[in-house]
Amino acid sequence: VRLLDEALTRAEQDESIGSVLLSGAGDRGLCAGGDIRALHDDARASGRASLEFWRDEYRLNARIARFPKPYVALMDGIVMGGGVGVSAHSGIRVVTERSCVAMPETAIGFVPDVGGTRLLAAAPGELGTHLALTGRSVGAADAVLCGLADHHVPARLLPALIEALGEPAGQDASVAGIVQRFATEPPAGELAAQRDWIDGCYAADSVEEILRQLRESGVPEAEAAADELLTKSPLALKVTLAAVRRAARLDSLEAVL
Repeated sequence: VRLLDEALTRAEQDESIGSVLLSGAGDRGLCAGGDIRALHDDARASGRASLEFWRDEYRLNARIARFPKPYVALMDGIVMGGGVGVSAHSGIRVVTERSCVAMPETAIGFVPDVGGTRLLAAAPGELGTHLALTGRSVGAADAVLCGLADHHVPARLLPALIEALGEPAGQDASVAGIVQRFATEPPAGELAAQRDWIDGCYAADSVEEILRQLRESGVPEAEAAADELLTKSPLALKVTLAAVRRAARLDSLEAVL
C-alpha cells in the first residue's frame, strides 16, 4: 500500500507522466487476500499493525478516487477485497472475460471495506446488497452492470492496450478514448435476469427478513442464496447490511471509509 502511494506521488509530480496504469503481477489476477494472513496473525497477537494498515489502505483508496491524472485499472483475473479498493474507485476500470470480482469478507467474519460498500450501495436495485451479503463473485458483464467496472477488453488484447497507453497520445486522443478502441461487449452475465427476486428479497432492512423473503420466494436461486447466507458469519452479515444501507446515505467516499 505504501509503495503504491509513493508511486502515485511520483506520477502526480512528474509532468512527463500523463496517466497511471495498474495491473497484476503474473497470470492469476490483480489482487486478492494478500493482507488476510498478516491481519489474522496480528489480531491473535493483539497487535496494532492491522489498524495502521487499514489507515494507510483507506487513505490510498480515497487518493485513487481523487487522483488528478487518468488512472487505468486492469481488473483481469481475480480481483477481491483490497484488490477492489485499488481498482474500482479509479476513473477507468477494465475487466476481461477472465475477471472474477468480489467482496467476499462475510465468509471470514469481516465486512466489505476499502469503500466497497459505497460501490455496492450504488449498484442498481438491490444487486449490491446481494453481492455484499453473499460475497459472490461476478464476471465482466455483471461487474459493469453493478458499477464495479467500465469497459470489457478481451484478455488477449491487453498487451496491445498497454502498449497503446504507453505511446504519446495524439492531439485528439484521450486515455479513455484509447481504452474504448479496444473495448468489446462482454460475455453475457447472470444478474440482469435475476433482478426481480433479488430486488424483492433484499429490500428488507434486517438479515432475518431477507432470509425469510428468500425462503418464501419460491425461486430456486433465491433459496440457494438463503442457504449460502447461513454459511456466513451472522455478525458480519448484520454489520454488512447496516454498512451498505448507511453508505447509500453518506455523501462521499471519505465518509464511507
